Amino acid sequence: MKYLFILLVTFKIIKRKFTQLREAMGFQTSHSTKRIQQSIFKAKEDSIDAHENSLIRRTTLNFTDHTQTNSMFTLSSYNSWVVRHPSALNTFDRLMKGANGKRIIVFLDYDGTLSPIVNDPDRAFMSDEMRAAVYEIATYFPTAIISGRSRDKVKDFVKLNNLYYAGSHGMDIMAPSMPVTSSDGKHFGIARNTNGIEVPFQPAKKFLPAIREIIRVLKNEVKEIKGAMIEDNGFCLSVHFRQVQEKDYDVLEEKVKSVLENNPQFCLTEGKKVMEIRPSIKWNKGNAVEYFLDTLGLSSCSDILPVYIGDDRTDEDAFKVIQSREQGYPIIVSSIPRETNALYSLRDPSEVLIFLSRLAKWRRTSY
Repeated sequence: MKYLFILLVTFKIIKRKFTQLREAMGFQTSHSTKRIQQSIFKAKEDSIDAHENSLIRRTTLNFTDHTQTNSMFTLSSYNSWVVRHPSALNTFDRLMKGANGKRIIVFLDYDGTLSPIVNDPDRAFMSDEMRAAVYEIATYFPTAIISGRSRDKVKDFVKLNNLYYAGSHGMDIMAPSMPVTSSDGKHFGIARNTNGIEVPFQPAKKFLPAIREIIRVLKNEVKEIKGAMIEDNGFCLSVHFRQVQEKDYDVLEEKVKSVLENNPQFCLTEGKKVMEIRPSIKWNKGNAVEYFLDTLGLSSCSDILPVYIGDDRTDEDAFKVIQSREQGYPIIVSSIPRETNALYSLRDPSEVLIFLSRLAKWRRTSY
């Protein structure tokens, strides 16, 4: 009984420390809209330095998806995988040597990259530390967030106006409301109509009526499945099943596929506990990267260095594009071994925060 009591007390202490660590590393779900000030950057930098020296952080493989703790992969297999996809933190100095004299462009996924994966997709808030880091990055480099979310929703999460947003996996792109500056001080713009007004680029616009109808039918079909959630992402839609009981998975999938049988112009893909319905057109996050580079007048430049950070299967298309250009750093966010077209890796959003902070610091001290 005595040993059981000691074990219980020890567990509570570890749990409390783990919670404190999560919050310190930027996983608090604050949706504060504080004005970003210089003092935030200083506090962030001090905090990041402390995190980098934390042995606890280095031994915690995954905070974002508890289902991954049951993975068949061991620490040993992860270490073997990371040899093929080196940590972007451990190789940071080498990466920056290759960036000297290059114009960096930054592309970021949102869920699982800038924010943790959570059960309720409407509560995938990014931390104030992460927001400050992205803000600073976007002041130095052209920066775009390319998400499967609707453009308006991801912008509402990020709450920044100095970068580009691409929603629906790049099928809805809009420019920032203020000038974007590259590392060499040049200003960039994006497509505008003849009146000088910013216009979104929407290659799947003709599918909107059909998407609205699919959402209506699908909501009615799955309403009896407890935990199923349908998210309207504008030019695509997501069926979340993270909170669905395992016994209902097959039923849910069957219902989704039955709806698509009457809509052959759409396709079904799967992400992390989510099924996504998208128009069957040749457009993905990789095309969005190419569109940004082309619109910025950089697609044929030999001195650019695109950096893309993402965690989802849909980011693989962007990784392929960057690899095919043989210039740039595709970085996957994953704490488990997986097949990927990325060259480098980061474990979780906490390491993304550290990487972005280091990149901003490198820019400040190099120019």
